[in-house]
Amino acid sequence: MAGRVEKSTPAERDAVRVIVDQWQARMPDLDPSPMLVLGRIQRLAAVCDPILRSPFAAAGLASGDFDALAALRRSEPPHALSNNELAQAMLVTPGAVTKRIDRLVDAGLVTRARAPEDARGRVVTLTRAGRRLTDKLIRAHMANEAAILAGLDDGEQRQLGALLGKLLASVESVPDAALHSR
Repeated sequence: MAGRVEKSTPAERDAVRVIVDQWQARMPDLDPSPMLVLGRIQRLAAVCDPILRSPFAAAGLASGDFDALAALRRSEPPHALSNNELAQAMLVTPGAVTKRIDRLVDAGLVTRARAPEDARGRVVTLTRAGRRLTDKLIRAHMANEAAILAGLDDGEQRQLGALLGKLLASVESVPDAALHSR
C-alpha cells in the first residue's frame, strides 16, 4: 500500500480517509498511506471499546477486570494463576494486575492466597460466582464482536484476521529501538 494514495470514492470516505486526503492536498510529497491501516486500527479501537465494554460496566466491572476473569477462566481447572502468569495471560505488566485483583476479591469473584511453593507469591483463583459471571459475559462479548464484524463475510474476516496477525507478529518481533530508528 505504500506509495501514492489513490483518490477515494465517496463510499470509501471514512474519517481516516478524510484525514489522508487532507494531508495529500496540503503536502503532495508526503505519503500518508500508513494512516489508512494504522489510523483505521486506532479509530476502530476507539469506536469499538465502548461497545465491547458496555456489558462489563453493566456487571459492575472496571476496565480490565473482565480480562482478568477471562484469563483465569481460560486456564486449566481450578482456574488459578500466579500474579505473573495472570499478567502474561492478560498481556499486561504484573503491576497492572494488583488493583484489578483487589477489586475482584472485594466483589467475591476471585480469591487470593499464598502460593504453596513460594511464601512471597500469590495465587489468584476464580470463585464459583466469578465463573458464572465470566461464562455469561463471554457470550455477550462474543455476540458483540460478531455484530461488529457483521459487515465482513466469513472469508473477509479470516483474511483480515490473518493479515492483522501477520502485522502483529512482525511488530512484536522487532525491538522498540529498531522501530523508533526507522
